[in-house]
Amino acid sequence: MKKQQIIVASFGLIILLVLFFFGQTVPPQKKSSETSTAASAKTITAQDILQASKSKLSPSQLSYVNRLENSVVRGDVKNQQIKSYDQLAIFWKDSVREGFLPYIYYTGESAKLENSEKNLTFAAQLFLENLRGQDDAGLKSWMANEAKGLFEKALQINPSNDSSKVGLGACYIFGSTASNPQEVMQGIQRILEVARRDTSNMYAEFMLGLGGLQSGQLDKAVERLTKVVKHQPNNIEAILTLAQVNEQKGDKAEAVKWYQASKKLIVDPNIITEIDKRIKLLQ
Repeated sequence: MKKQQIIVASFGLIILLVLFFFGQTVPPQKKSSETSTAASAKTITAQDILQASKSKLSPSQLSYVNRLENSVVRGDVKNQQIKSYDQLAIFWKDSVREGFLPYIYYTGESAKLENSEKNLTFAAQLFLENLRGQDDAGLKSWMANEAKGLFEKALQINPSNDSSKVGLGACYIFGSTASNPQEVMQGIQRILEVARRDTSNMYAEFMLGLGGLQSGQLDKAVERLTKVVKHQPNNIEAILTLAQVNEQKGDKAEAVKWYQASKKLIVDPNIITEIDKRIKLLQ
C-alpha cells in the first residue's frame, strides 16, 4: 500500500469509527429542498475560519499568532512565508483543542508555496479525509475546493500519480452539495478511469465503493467493497463500510456477518461493545 493510501486508511478509519459508533445510530431526516438550498448557498472562506478560530484564543495566544502572521517583511520572502505557515500549522495542531481547520489550512498554504508533490498530496489528503461526514454545506465546499486545488497542483508535478487522480475524484464525491449532486458522478467517472486501467488498484476500488454508498448505488458499492476485502482481508475500513452498506440495503444477515468480521481486527473494547450493540439491533 502506497504512503498516500496509508494516510487515507488511517484518517478514514478514525472518522468511520466515530461516525459508526459514537455518532448518530439512525439516518438523519432529509431536509427540505428549501433548507438544503439555503445551506448550500452559504459561502465560507479561509478568513472566516481563521477569524472564528482566533476568537477562541487567549490574549497571549492571539498575540503569538498575529506575530507569526506578520513576520514576513523583506529578504527571502518565499522561504520566510513557508516557515511562518509551518509554525502556524504546528501552533494550531498542538496548542489549540479546536484548531484542526487552521492546521490543515496552513499546512496546505505551506505546501502550495513549497510546491513538492509529497507535501501537496499530504495536505490534500488531510482536507479530503475530513470531508467525510461533514454536514455543513459551506464548510464542505471550502474543504473540497482546497483539496481539489492541492491535488491538481500535485498532478501538474506528476501527471501519472494514480493516487492523486483518485483523490481528486473523491473530492467531487464527498464535496458534492444539494445544489450540485452531479458532482458525485463526475468524481466516480474520474476514479473509474484509473480503476479500468489498473484493476489491481484497491484504493480506486474502495473509493468507488464509497461513491456507490454516497450516490445510493448500494449494489455497486457492495461489489466494489467485496473486491477490496477479498484482496485486503485486514482492511477494517472496507469491512465496516461493507457492513454499513448491507445494513442500508436491509440485508441484516450480511451486515451482521461483516460486523462480526470487523471485531477480529479491532482491539479497542469500547468499539467492540458498540459493534455488539449494533449486531444486537440487527438480529
